[in-house]
Amino acid sequence: MAFLKTVLIILLVYFGVKFAWRLAKPYMLKYIQRKMSERFQNAFGNAAPNTSKHQNEGEVSIDRMPQKNSRSKEGVGEYVEYEEIDE
Repeated sequence: MAFLKTVLIILLVYFGVKFAWRLAKPYMLKYIQRKMSERFQNAFGNAAPNTSKHQNEGEVSIDRMPQKNSRSKEGVGEYVEYEEIDE
């Protein structure tokens, strides 16, 4: 009788924890998501571009001009023509 009682208690605890986990999981995930979002905002929030300027939809603005590369692509190498020889 004691063995059956022990098995029943173990099963009740198992299913109780399983049920409680199903209820608590969404809240825990929302909490973790909110914390990760706050950490991301703190780490990269200052690096966000300045959005105080008002632009109309479809309007393009260039903040800086790209630097020209002094190396030309012609000097990368030379083309070697070859043929495969079947023996």
